[in-house]
Amino acid sequence: MHDRLELLLDGFDHVETRREFEERLAEGKPLTVKLGLDPTSPDLHLGHAVVLHKLQQFVEAEHKVVLVIGSFTARIGDPSGRNELRPPLSTAEITSNMRTYAEQAGKVLDMDRVRLEYNSTWLDRLTSADLLRLLSQVTVAQMIEREDFRARYAAGTPIALHEFLYPIAQAYDSIALHADVELGGNDQLFNLLMGRQYQRDAGQRQQVCMTVPLLEGLDGEKKMSKSAGNYVGLTEAPEQQFGKLMRMPDELIARYARLAAFRSREECERLARALSDGKAHPMEEKKRVAQEIVARYHGAAAAQRAREYFERTVQQRELPTENVPEIRQGDARRVIDVMVAAGLAESKRAAERLVAGKGVRVDGILVEDPKALWPASAPATLSVGARKFVKVLPND
Repeated sequence: MHDRLELLLDGFDHVETRREFEERLAEGKPLTVKLGLDPTSPDLHLGHAVVLHKLQQFVEAEHKVVLVIGSFTARIGDPSGRNELRPPLSTAEITSNMRTYAEQAGKVLDMDRVRLEYNSTWLDRLTSADLLRLLSQVTVAQMIEREDFRARYAAGTPIALHEFLYPIAQAYDSIALHADVELGGNDQLFNLLMGRQYQRDAGQRQQVCMTVPLLEGLDGEKKMSKSAGNYVGLTEAPEQQFGKLMRMPDELIARYARLAAFRSREECERLARALSDGKAHPMEEKKRVAQEIVARYHGAAAAQRAREYFERTVQQRELPTENVPEIRQGDARRVIDVMVAAGLAESKRAAERLVAGKGVRVDGILVEDPKALWPASAPATLSVGARKFVKVLPND
């Protein structure tokens, strides 16, 4: 019992409350464990995998795991951790994104043992009277206690009224599912705790709220997200994943080992000390971590090939290193903008065609999305075809 408890608790940075969780496990009955994901982009990434990995451990412990796709809440947009209003998604965008989520989550979860739900199933049924009743159970003062809302209010940044509906809708998910446990990132704690309040008011036993740390993106600053362009997608090709991971800052190697390769806390602490003391080589440790991560999603053989590809094209410098023109990134944010600025494409439309034709690479890694943001914070080689190269330097 103790070992099972510690395994399930390992990796969470907040549990509300541990005592309740221990008591429910001691009852010996499967718990209903909920995780919600909003289909706000078409891809899941390593940041999502942190909590999906923990959810899979509940699957393996024979609990009733429910993955909730936010088909309703995505229309509102989760304001958690944002300092500005999130642009609303169209129904078509949400529907398109939802199609890929279950398949991509299956990279981490055993979907045959996971119940998949869409929260529009119950939230679309709410009447105006239902909504007024739910709104009456929370105050504006409570909402402004949220760090992101409070900061935006203090800065004079607009907060739309519909944003207040998000934590209420997420809380209602917990009522609809009679959730015993809800998982989320630590920026979701307010929303998860709101579920406890609404369950209590509905006469249900309050869920245990368990949050995981947020994984920083490849820029080492913002949390991993597609909108920030600092992400590694779960379904990207092995070479893409490996090449991107080699851009992680040295100071995040141990953190990626913990949150993306899922090594033990003790292993990662030893790794951090060895890197700090100079007893471990950052490049070699980075390659080991990257290979472990790629192997999780593509298998050991593909991960080894991805490593060899990186070593051959980047480390052994099969990319040209002499007489390569250099430019500053300047104001160019997307890869196609850099291509135009470097003279490698005569227009953005021409640059998009080159990307679509799979002729554009950054440090040997294929660029597949015409909207991709420039991925490197260090000097990187941009190539178009086999003969056009330019080294792009970050701004001073």
